[in-house]
Amino acid sequence: MLRPTSFPRLLAVLCLALSVALSAHAQQRKINVKQEFDRAGQQLTRLLQTHPDVTKFPYSSKPDGSLKDTPSEWWTSGFFGGTLWYMFEYTKQPQWQKAADCWTMAMAQEQTNTGTHDLGFMLYCPFGNGLRLTQNPAYKPVLLTGAKSLATRFNPEVGLIKSWNDFQGYKYPVIIDNMMNLELLCWAARTTGDSTLRRLSITHADNTLKNHFRPDGSTYHVVCYDEHGQVLAKKTAQGAADNSAWARGQAWAIYGYTTMFRDTKLARYREQARKTADFFLNHPNLPADKIPYWDFNAPNIPQEERDASAAAIVASALLELQQYCPAPDAKRYRQAAEQMLVSLSSPSYRAAVGENNNFLIKHCVAHKPAKTEVDAPLTYADYYYLEALLRYNRLK
Repeated sequence: MLRPTSFPRLLAVLCLALSVALSAHAQQRKINVKQEFDRAGQQLTRLLQTHPDVTKFPYSSKPDGSLKDTPSEWWTSGFFGGTLWYMFEYTKQPQWQKAADCWTMAMAQEQTNTGTHDLGFMLYCPFGNGLRLTQNPAYKPVLLTGAKSLATRFNPEVGLIKSWNDFQGYKYPVIIDNMMNLELLCWAARTTGDSTLRRLSITHADNTLKNHFRPDGSTYHVVCYDEHGQVLAKKTAQGAADNSAWARGQAWAIYGYTTMFRDTKLARYREQARKTADFFLNHPNLPADKIPYWDFNAPNIPQEERDASAAAIVASALLELQQYCPAPDAKRYRQAAEQMLVSLSSPSYRAAVGENNNFLIKHCVAHKPAKTEVDAPLTYADYYYLEALLRYNRLK
């Protein structure tokens, strides 16, 4: 007879065996991009029909199962418009362009918001994709104004864009997520010829490179500075511990430095993206299906929640990063991204039509320490999932 204390160990073994079995099965499957966009179209059509108020942006699910939305000033508000642009990019159907434009223009009021570092997410995801796909002249000035607003959060003496105005008493915290907002500044620099914005982006990326990373390639979530740029503390807000590897933080680093290499061609950014990608992919706590736990060092693995949003971000990033790598590594990154997409497209993580509050991806984690959006859908998981599918489709 098994002792009571044996059950957790037995459960862990069984979970591991199941994960391996599922991974082996996944290797035999391929991704049907058309099928996944068809299903996405059904879900998003339902979401548009049931959520017509463009002042409330779909975000996640509440604990009671109802839809959770946010105002435009919340950092995730631009992802829904961006997701609709990806639907238009794949289908070329005018109803998606109309819906994407509607939800994009609903974000225009945030272009002068200097109280957030997240204008890249908020504006570049909807307006940037809209401009890329349609050349609508109304989108460009919003992006340029947004870039100027974002640049106001850069302190030349510190050499970084301030993330929050206060964190645990520290007055100049910088989070790894901030790397994702540099793409807006780099675009604005190219568009206007303003070299100041390019230098600002490089300075921020270099100081993050210097202070945010550990020797193994993993990243801290929050680095706190004084007014002269001296590091005071290295902390976490959403991870399991200050020294842990919060999964989505690693994803932001891989994606952010891949983008910075594309925009600058500076090899040090590509190498950091690769080093963090290798940490992510080779970590012993990464499950066989390539969907990470919400933190690589979460205390109760394998009974911790997965974060499918981190996998979606990494899959998309790897499909770009592989373009900049020699053949053996490029193949390895492509295969890992494909494994992630196979898993994300499976019933384990992809919601059935009409379920999951009409979001596409389930089993994500936003903020486990705060107990918010844990094992829930997240709008940015859908955005990066469709982006990854588009990138995968172009490779084919």
